Amino acid sequence: MIFDVEFLTKIQEAIERKDKEFFLKRLRGRKRESRNFKIYSALLASAHNAKHLNKIDEVESDAIILNLEDGVAKEFKEIALLSAALFLQEAPSNSPLLVVRVNPLEEGGAEEIAFLNRFSPDAIRVPKIKTPKEVEIALSLVDENIFLHLSIETKEAFLNLEKLKVDGRVDKFYLGILDLLADLKIPQKVLRISNPTIDYILSRFLIVSSALDSQAISFVFQDYKNLEEFEEWCRYELEMGIEAKACITPAQVEIVNRIFKSFDIERARYIKEQFEKMQQKGITGFSDEKYGFIDEPIYKDALNILNKLSS
Repeated sequence: MIFDVEFLTKIQEAIERKDKEFFLKRLRGRKRESRNFKIYSALLASAHNAKHLNKIDEVESDAIILNLEDGVAKEFKEIALLSAALFLQEAPSNSPLLVVRVNPLEEGGAEEIAFLNRFSPDAIRVPKIKTPKEVEIALSLVDENIFLHLSIETKEAFLNLEKLKVDGRVDKFYLGILDLLADLKIPQKVLRISNPTIDYILSRFLIVSSALDSQAISFVFQDYKNLEEFEEWCRYELEMGIEAKACITPAQVEIVNRIFKSFDIERARYIKEQFEKMQQKGITGFSDEKYGFIDEPIYKDALNILNKLSS
């Protein structure tokens, strides 16, 4: 927990009465180096829910998305921004990756970014992006040590996906599948496992993101109580090659970590063991019946995964 129960109650009460002064007299800013690493699970938390934000140093998710956009009513957006800033300021350095999802640039997002720069989130996530020019504008607003994540949820963004990585700081794409389907005027009933339309969207999203060296993070599964189907989706997406998924509950995070992260770690340990065994024989490239061709770059990737686990 970041704050004790007594002060947490005061924060939530200040949010509910929209008491900006409560936050402003406590905000001083915080400058730190932004972190960037591969993630498996990304948990969304509404920035006007103090109880949820107070646990960002305890959850098992690799990233926490402090959400100012969907799910935050218009009248609470300003106070949610101040709340997000306070928790960013006080979050310990060993917290998960801290990402703020702002509103669209033309709907207050630009001003939110300018304010949040003082508090050094690891990344800013911008929704409703359509063109490379908009990405350039977003980058010009974000401090140079902060990464930029993009929500791919408009038909223009999907068509322009190959062009959206205008800078190395644009390193993660999130698929907003429901918004994308609505923008394409495709009925949401197609959102089911093994549907060819969804397979195409997921495949293109993954392949283009990977080719750009930006991590592809799959869509939120809204029926949060249906953990059985959520797990089916995770296993299905893992088979496709997807390695990360957005979540809306800790229970979803547990499933994502168990399926995506455990598989990756098991594979990394196996590759490390096999490569080092063959290396002793002077062989640094070989065909493996379980994971195909293994050579030094694949070995180094396995080491990176294991080093992150132990850090």
